[in-house]
Formats: sequence, structure tokens, C-alpha cells
Amino acid sequence: MLPRDLKPEHFASYPPEARKLVLSDLETLRQLPLAYVANVLREMIEYDFKFPIERRELEKELANASSLSPENRKQWFQGFSGITLSSQLEEADWPEHPAQFVEQLSAFLWTTHQLDAFRKAALEYADRLHHALGQEQPPLPRLGIAVIGQGVTKYDAPLFRKLRPHGAYFSRVEADGGFESLLNEVTKRAKDHPIAYGHWYVDGGSAAGHAPALISVSYERLAPVREELLRRMHPQIEKPGMGPEVLRTILAQITPQELGLSTGDAILDRFQTRLLTEGSGTQIFSTTFAQWTAREALRRAQPCTLLLRFAPRQRQKPMNELLSEKHDVPELDPVGSLIDADLGAYYTWINQQRLAGAEQSFFLAWFENHSQAVVIGPTIPRGTQSSSETTLASLLSLMD
Repeated sequence: MLPRDLKPEHFASYPPEARKLVLSDLETLRQLPLAYVANVLREMIEYDFKFPIERRELEKELANASSLSPENRKQWFQGFSGITLSSQLEEADWPEHPAQFVEQLSAFLWTTHQLDAFRKAALEYADRLHHALGQEQPPLPRLGIAVIGQGVTKYDAPLFRKLRPHGAYFSRVEADGGFESLLNEVTKRAKDHPIAYGHWYVDGGSAAGHAPALISVSYERLAPVREELLRRMHPQIEKPGMGPEVLRTILAQITPQELGLSTGDAILDRFQTRLLTEGSGTQIFSTTFAQWTAREALRRAQPCTLLLRFAPRQRQKPMNELLSEKHDVPELDPVGSLIDADLGAYYTWINQQRLAGAEQSFFLAWFENHSQAVVIGPTIPRGTQSSSETTLASLLSLMD
């Protein structure tokens, strides 16, 4: 079946809002190449579980495709049209299962040496789309905060080496009440600027008490969910011939309900499930979980505020042992976790810089319960240092 053959009944199993979206754009989808349509359907079928900004971006993309003249549409999608697909792929049930189809498509493109051509087509299309639509600007300057080193009593090696060239390094920050002041600041922003999914608190351990205005995701709160996922993964890993591609496909089909996850927020439940089923190591390493959650929150929800707190992870062990069904009390590695988190803070800043309004955004990284911090922002001199006594509240005031 080709896109021109699409009919409303092909989307009967889609969630209600996704089905409504597809049917409203069905005539446009019929005129586009399969290599593109399958990928956009993979996004459309998840519409009911997407964050508000993701929905708006998808709607704008579809509206743009509908507005193109036949000649312009041919130019926009000619790269995808040049992809040659097998009859087996064309006859697959790709409208109902677009995600599985895209996985099969990727394997086919690799084996037929068309992966580079597809990547080129995708990049050219993304550039055209970005030029035509631009990016949605945030309603206030973004603030990212990374807190690292929980549980470390002493560490003499330099920290924040990758962040320091981009902002100011402070070596005498008052540590008492530090995390509470950061949490209070992000809570105030959330209350002063109520935005759906606009203010996040991600904790690699147990989340501190916080206001409902913050979207909170924590490693410890998801412990039962992680254990259930590992229980499901273990027999699959033990099967002879089981490869990572097959396991990934199996994990992608797991729903929040199957893992016992039900917060009353279907979007957040689906987001947290994806963190654990798509992330590598998010099930067993708290530092990986925290960094990946921050990455996905920034990429997908594009929040105005993000407070990220790393916690000690368990020590490295053989992977089979880590993924086993045994639940021994893990041995923690605070110093190793600090090193992980130091780099994780840098990656989080990079991910924040990829969003609209990056030139006006601020970022603060702090060694928890210690005196070292870095502040980055448009008003902060780059590559500078200060040995004057200060507080985190004072550093936050530099961002006003």
C-alpha cells in the first residue's frame, strides 16, 4: 500500500486526538512519499501523549505541507521520493504500526546503502522547515540548574572545567541551605509564570518536598516501575539469539499500565515510560537516569525552568548482574557519580543551548554542600573567576 491508498479506516486504532489529526490531514498525506509519511505518522500516533509545544510544532509542520503548491511540494520532498523501497515494505501494515515500520525501514536503508541519501533528505527537509516556520520563543528566559556531588565529603580535583570558559566560576559560595534556595527559586518561577509542563524538577535520588506547580520526575519514585521493567527484560535477555534490536522493539511496545505507572497524567506517564524503555542505563544508574531525563525534557517539553539534581549511582558491575532480578542493596559510588554528574551538567547546558532563546538563557551548576559554582548567561562575563564570598541566592540574582 502506498500513501495514495490511505483511507480513514486505516487509523481506527489510533488514540482519539491522533486519529482526528490524521483525518484532517489525510488528503495531504496521500500526496507525500512513503519514506516521509511513515515517519510523520510515527509522531502523529503519539499526538495524545505529546507535550503542548510538540503538538504545536507537529500541527505547524502538517499545515505547512498542506499549504505547499504541487511544484513546491515536489521540491520539498524530492529527497524522500528518491528513496527506493521494497514491495515487502510497501505491503506492510505501516499505517497502523508506523514505529515498527520505521525500524524496518532503517534496516532496509542500511542494507541497500540508502541511509546516507535518507539522512541527506531529512536534513534538507528540516532546514527548509526551520527556515519557513522558525522556532517558538519561550515566554521568559530559560533557567537551567544542575546540582552535582551529593554525598561527596571531599574532592580536590577541578570541577566544571568544561563550563567555566562559558561563564563565571565562584569558589566561595555559602553552602548552608543551598539546595532549598534553588528549589525556592524554581518554585517561585513556576508560580509566577504558570506554563503547562514549563517548569521541571528532576532528581536522581529522592525528590525533596516541592510545590505541585513543578513537574517532578525522580529515580526513587520510579523504583517499582524500574523493577517491573527489569523483571520483564530478564527473560527476554536470556533467550538465545536475542539481540538489542529485537529487545528495543519489545520495550517500545510496553505501556505505562503494564508497568504499574499511573499518576493521573497520561502525558507524563508515557514520558516516564519512554525514559526507562528507550534510555540506555536509565533503569539501573541514577546519574544516567537524571541526565537522560533532563535531556528528554529539554528536547521535548522545552521547559523555561529545569532544576536537575544528581544523586549517587551504584558501582559498576557486569551488565548481566545489573540487569538480573536480584535486588541486593547496591553499593554506591559518590565520587564516581560526581565525575559523571560534572560531565552531565555540561551536556545539560549544551542541550539547553539548542533551544529557542538560547542567547537569553541562564545556567547555574553547583557542587552540593560545597563552595564551588558556575554561572552562565548573557550578562555574565565569560571565562572569569571570583573568590569573594557569596550565596546561591546572590548568584541567582545575577540572572534577573
